[in-house]
Amino acid sequence: MKSKINIPPIPAVLLSIISVECGAAIAKALFPQIGAAATASLRIGLSAVILLIAFRPNPFKLTAKQWKYTIFYGVCLGVMNMIFYMAIARIPIGLGVTLEFVGPLVLAIFGSKKAIDFIWVILAATGIILITPWTGTGLNLVGVLLALLAGVFWAGYIILGGRISKIMKGGEAVAIGMIFATLVILPFGIMGGGLSNLTPRLLGQGAALALLSSAIPFTLEMRALKQLPARTFSILMSLEPAMASLAALVFLQEYLTLKECFAVAFMVIASAGSSLTARRAKL
Repeated sequence: MKSKINIPPIPAVLLSIISVECGAAIAKALFPQIGAAATASLRIGLSAVILLIAFRPNPFKLTAKQWKYTIFYGVCLGVMNMIFYMAIARIPIGLGVTLEFVGPLVLAIFGSKKAIDFIWVILAATGIILITPWTGTGLNLVGVLLALLAGVFWAGYIILGGRISKIMKGGEAVAIGMIFATLVILPFGIMGGGLSNLTPRLLGQGAALALLSSAIPFTLEMRALKQLPARTFSILMSLEPAMASLAALVFLQEYLTLKECFAVAFMVIASAGSSLTARRAKL
């Protein structure tokens, strides 16, 4: 399917952020009914079907290099989403995204030799310190660690997405990648038993989740990655933690403590500051 709408890369990333965080709120509402693994399976599986119908990729035309990157991209995508859902099942969405965002932020500043970038590192580290449940009470430590691990796979997704977008059409890459993402996480959804609890209503929610959290944002991001370097893309995601907190507040009535709000703010400032210094360097 060829889209006649040509969205510039920066608005595409911003729309992707809004879409995926609204989808995360829908996902968390499904957790009590079918569980995190089944929710991830439903999201990725339905997204794969939607994208395959929309873009109709021909896998027989892929080169060995395209297959290699598509498989790695899909596996990374599937693992990232399942781990993140396991994280936000234990901690608030806003904090989960904040911790997951460490991956893209580290990618954005990795290799920089400018002294000012250490300020952004310190701010981000301060945010993590504020969130971490040092006393053993409050936040779930497993959820914190899972969110950080999801951030590692998010950084991998950005790198692989940037490379694959240079050798394949964005929609086809995402559609085929989703197949491998589904193959990775579907067994966990089946073994967890949550998929057996599906009803027409839950399936409808799953379809909305697939559109908001996968089909729409991943397609937008793939288009953006084709025009933006991985570093710039990572920096543009600076609003993600704040948007996640807002979506959780509106849809789930998840309130953050003052300390947690400061943690989110530090992460957003760190990313925004990195964006400004990167822009000056580019100019």
